[in-house]
Amino acid sequence: MKKGFDFTGVTIVFYCHDGEGNVVLGKRGSNCRDEHGTWDLGAGSLDFGDGIEQTLRKEIKEEYCTDVVEYQFLGYREHHRKHQGEKTHWISLNFKVLVDKEKVANGEPHKFDDVRFFAQNQFPEKVHSQIPDFIERLKTNCKCNQTPYLPQLI
Repeated sequence: MKKGFDFTGVTIVFYCHDGEGNVVLGKRGSNCRDEHGTWDLGAGSLDFGDGIEQTLRKEIKEEYCTDVVEYQFLGYREHHRKHQGEKTHWISLNFKVLVDKEKVANGEPHKFDDVRFFAQNQFPEKVHSQIPDFIERLKTNCKCNQTPYLPQLI
């Protein structure tokens, strides 16, 4: 059975920033599930028996080689999409995460063609289709005054 196809999958989505107005994005390579060549936020599915915070920290370490300094839960989103003609159903738990910028690197070169920081209001043109919705929810749900990084998209 496949997550998201045969049963509802749960994914942890993270909007990682450096505390100085920059956001980490990964460019999806040919081994990613979909939307190859687009820049995307980080994410990883929740495995049975693993905790949410554990998964958040593990996935950020795997994808970006860095540590979580602090994080804020932003709520959830439900996704009903098609992947190669098949219906999928995912629940994403969304986080805004301050990371150690000195350690950020591409930890999964087999999945990502590139990983880099972008200024909060200068995202690349070709972004994953889920980013605009995530940003709208970030604007709505982020109750922090310190660094609310809200890029203007589409």
